[in-house]
Amino acid sequence: MSALVSILDDEPAIRSMLADALAEAGFRTMTFGRATEFEAALRRTVPDVCLVDLGLPDRDGLSLVHRLALEKGATVIIISGRAQVQDRVTGLELGADDYIIKPFDPAEVVARIRARLRTQARPQSHGDLARFNGWTAHFDRYALVDEQGAETPFSHAEGAVLRLFLESPKRLISRAHMQESLGGGAGESFDRAMDVRISRLRTKLREDPKNPRLIKTIYGAGYIFLGDVTWE
Repeated sequence: MSALVSILDDEPAIRSMLADALAEAGFRTMTFGRATEFEAALRRTVPDVCLVDLGLPDRDGLSLVHRLALEKGATVIIISGRAQVQDRVTGLELGADDYIIKPFDPAEVVARIRARLRTQARPQSHGDLARFNGWTAHFDRYALVDEQGAETPFSHAEGAVLRLFLESPKRLISRAHMQESLGGGAGESFDRAMDVRISRLRTKLREDPKNPRLIKTIYGAGYIFLGDVTWE
């Protein structure tokens, strides 16, 4: 069955344009003009990808993105007219997988969605539970658990970066390899997204931002994860 994409945007013309482009590309779609309708549908079906506009008439789009990323484990792509860098950073910090600025070419949206789905479809070389340095990462429920049993949720996007690190400990992971493995827009927007997600992971792992023990930045080259990892 083809992937299901939910489109949440209060502009009928944009909903129609995206639905037509996605249908032509072979996707199933559901469209919504209000967050309340969208959230009601989520109780019945969780789509493969959610396209979410931030300027909604009945709900703050950013809070909805945060909930989707943490509770549903859905791939979330923000589509917004807010082009300021801080808006993009905030959206990515709250767990969005990608951020597309209006006006856009529908073909770009289709390409970004396909890239995300290709990443998800790649066979995982390990299971859904990893232990490292007193932490347990549960990728089936998007949670980090410390030695005392306290849980910290992480988003779908943060989980993809964490899994990449845990599957290649003590090896340099370049930005180019991250882009190839994780998909998304290339260039400055991708680099910014990675910076945000790695910063969030360091915070959740209670790292000293000035001297992180686990996720080390190798300036001009990439990152190295220094933990000892076992998979179950």
